[in-house]
Formats: sequence, structure tokens, C-alpha cells
Amino acid sequence: MSSGAPKGENCEVDMDSKGGDLFSAEDAFPTGTGGAGIMSKLWMPKGFSAGMAKEWLDKRRVSIRPWASFVDQRKFSKPRNFGELCKRVVKNVEIYNSNYTFIFLGLILYCIISSPMLLIALAVFAGAFYVIHVKSLEKKLVIMGKELTTPHQMSLAGAVSLPVFWLAGAGAAVFWILGATLFVIGSHAAFREVEGSDLEELLMEPV
Repeated sequence: MSSGAPKGENCEVDMDSKGGDLFSAEDAFPTGTGGAGIMSKLWMPKGFSAGMAKEWLDKRRVSIRPWASFVDQRKFSKPRNFGELCKRVVKNVEIYNSNYTFIFLGLILYCIISSPMLLIALAVFAGAFYVIHVKSLEKKLVIMGKELTTPHQMSLAGAVSLPVFWLAGAGAAVFWILGATLFVIGSHAAFREVEGSDLEELLMEPV
């Protein structure tokens, strides 16, 4: 009497297909982009992606002015009056905005590397956000009847790591970065002479 159950090779094929369904790439990586999709979903805010950040950095890198010309001492002079100073600052910010951006990022990196406690504070913040976000992916986190969105999760991670940031002197670090940035960029923009060739290159850049 036949039971109707699959036997032999048919049974093996069915089991293989079931196994394939259970461990398919789509189930393992529901975002449709594999491991990178999970990481982008885990770390990037909604509407933002690693590709967008890379594209922005690439544009900054392409539009950067030669550093040799940027620091050429022969092209520095004291402005004759306040009007010329203001004109230099405005024009140089337009011409060297990519250079100034990388200087700002470099100062941030230097401040973080030179402060072990700040590194620890950032690690605590990243760890707290990671744990909170992973928990929210497993099960919706609700506080006072409201689901925690990504900005809320970052705020909660910030609150958890706030004592460590306070011990690390994060406030002083922020003021140091802002002060150093204003001093370096302001001094360069005020004393760097604006040349006609620089303005021509700026007008020729694609929008």
C-alpha cells in the first residue's frame, strides 16, 4: 500500500530544495545587497548610504587645489585694507573650499587620535548604538508607547556614553577643533592673494 510520501532521489531533492530555501541569500540578507546591505542598514541613517559619502568625498578630492600652490609663501601678503581682506576671504573660500574641508577633517582626526579617552568614548557610543540597533532589528523597541527610530536610538546611545564623553573632555575638544579650524582657514583665506588664474579655474569647473 502506497503512503504517497516521496522516496529515494525525490526525497533527497525535496530536502535539498528546502535547505536551499532556509539558507537562501535573500533570507540571510533581506536588504537584497548581501552583507553590505545589512551594514548600511545597521549604521547609516535613513536616506543616507556609504555610497553617498564616498561620492561626496570623491567630488571633494577631484576639486581640491594643488597643495604646493595652496602653501606657496610667495603668494601671501598683508591685505591693504578691510575691504580687500573681506574680498580675499570670500574668494579663497570659494576657490579652496575642498582644501579647507580636508584640513577640517584632518584636525578632527588628529584630535581623536591624540586623545585616548576620546577614542574610548567614541567606542562606547558606537558599541551602545550597535547593541540598541541590533535589538531593534530583532524586536521593535518601544518607550512610552513610541517606537524608537534611528535618530532616537542614536540619542539613547549618546545619553549612555555621555559620562564617558564628559570624562574625556569632549566639549574642550570640540572648541579646540573649531578654534584651530577658524585660525588656520581664516589666516590662509585672509593672507592668500587671489589670482586671476584661480578665478578662471573656478569658473571652468563643472557644476
